[in-house]
Amino acid sequence: MEIFLSICIGIGLSAACGFRVFVPLFCLSLAAHFQVGNLQLAPSFAWIGSLPAVIAFGVATVLEIGAYYIPWVDNLLDTIAVPMAAVAGIVVTASVVTDISPLWKWTLAVIAGGGIATTTQLATTKARMTSSATTGGLANPVLATVENIFSTVLSVVSVIWPIVALVLAIIVLIASGMLIFFAARMLLKLFRRKPTDEAATANS
Repeated sequence: MEIFLSICIGIGLSAACGFRVFVPLFCLSLAAHFQVGNLQLAPSFAWIGSLPAVIAFGVATVLEIGAYYIPWVDNLLDTIAVPMAAVAGIVVTASVVTDISPLWKWTLAVIAGGGIATTTQLATTKARMTSSATTGGLANPVLATVENIFSTVLSVVSVIWPIVALVLAIIVLIASGMLIFFAARMLLKLFRRKPTDEAATANS
């Protein structure tokens, strides 16, 4: 049961990494430092619960959240957020999954942790691209606020109610896949429409 709960925590935190890279790491660090819930760090990741790590992740979280409210900086961050989210997803999963062989642990961390974080991050990236293309970036702060809320809630729930976090992570994964599909279609329509509009203007 403890192994299952640790996997639930890792998957929940990984999904949260897709919304914000450092919010789940900060939550994990705080929970480990104050020994909250069912959280147990693997010995090689015990440093995550240290006070310097709490401070470092806290500062990084504030900077990351603030940067997403700066126009066009948010789009720039998205270019590096996908690989960062994948790494963060792998780290949080590997750090909390204990008492299983290293082979299965890292396989789970890479496939489940990294995979879920990457999929979620790709969905938010597509959503921001669509927002920037359709509203000129005016709706981006609203999207950033929603992402902050999702990441924070999912991180906290992962530590306190791991099984609930697993269910939420599955829902987020499905929703992310659908969002990627529809956002890609919308962007494709916009890019196809622009050359047509330009040709019509030139002919007139």
